Amino acid sequence: MKFAERMKLLAPSATFAVNTKALELKAKGIQVISLAVGEPDAPTPAHICEAAKKAIDENFSKYTPVNGIMEFRQAVCHYFKRQYDVDAKPENVIITTGGKQSLANTLMVLLNEGDDVLLPTPYWTSYPDLIRLAGGNPVLVKADSSRAFHIDVSDLEKAVTPRTKMLILNTPSNPTGAVYSQEEVDAMVQWCFERDIFVLADEIYDQLVFDGKPVSTAKWWQKFPEKIAVLNGLSKAFAMPGWRVGFTLAHEDLIKQCSKLQGHMTSHICSIAQKAGVAALDGSYDCVDEMRQSFIRRRDMAMEEISTWPGVICAKPAGAFYLFPDVSALYTPEIPDSTAMCTYLLEKAHVACVPGEAFGDPNCIRLSYAVADEILMDALRLMKEALYN
Repeated sequence: MKFAERMKLLAPSATFAVNTKALELKAKGIQVISLAVGEPDAPTPAHICEAAKKAIDENFSKYTPVNGIMEFRQAVCHYFKRQYDVDAKPENVIITTGGKQSLANTLMVLLNEGDDVLLPTPYWTSYPDLIRLAGGNPVLVKADSSRAFHIDVSDLEKAVTPRTKMLILNTPSNPTGAVYSQEEVDAMVQWCFERDIFVLADEIYDQLVFDGKPVSTAKWWQKFPEKIAVLNGLSKAFAMPGWRVGFTLAHEDLIKQCSKLQGHMTSHICSIAQKAGVAALDGSYDCVDEMRQSFIRRRDMAMEEISTWPGVICAKPAGAFYLFPDVSALYTPEIPDSTAMCTYLLEKAHVACVPGEAFGDPNCIRLSYAVADEILMDALRLMKEALYN
């Protein structure tokens, strides 16, 4: 068969590729611990599930507006008011099939062929592919573990081109767990605005900041709504990955364009999931607080263990639920890169993790600590044994 040329722009998701391999081993009867997929191990909170059950019982199963029911878009506005004291209207919100569709929508409606997008590295795996699919060019802005994976304005200055259209800013970061301070965010946003560079802020992990208050670009959006879009969703902080619920806060005109695109691609998200989303955003956040505390505990346990691994350097994450250790000192002719390292660990230790190549940093591997404490520690001990024995 002959496929469209655009398919050459896309690489398979490394995260799901590793998870698929792990499932294949499990099917053969081999016990595998997966630290590969970024999803909380906690169940979706009961009050959210009850809202979905109620929606089913009430037969809330018809088509809804493409951009989401009014009740849910109002709940998103309440969220930004509750968390950041930012005033928004339902016209500034679209509900999407997870944060990934929010990202794809925004890139597709803003980028023209050949536009450059500044992309801090390490990056989430789907960013470069979706940029290319929208006709843009990812321009990598390198950060490394020696700087806790932070970039600053001076790095952006070196990377900017005459065709730069956008900066993607992800904090807390997947895969590093790095969290920019409000001052760092403010400096980069101001720099972009002075150069007419649009800011696409991915804040899917905003409620999983471990020290201090969540950091957001939302206040900048309130002042300059035509210059920024804020993406978020319920998969991470509300333990709802399979519900596929995301949302975008943006200028009304941008939301209209995203709705036009989404109307042809997927239409609205699941009607039942929308009612669950209302319950999540308008309900108690005690479940979020409990999950955050569990991630802090697991991070500290894991960091203590990894600190005993000779040659491995791991910046302490300040948010999300990932570790991104630099394991390059352990490379050998037989294990020359992070892909080979992850393959070795899967086959030898039966622990699945994701190679850093997928995130733009071949020196590292990504581990998710969104698993039970004992499972996490068992996995790390098995990895250490495989690496040094």
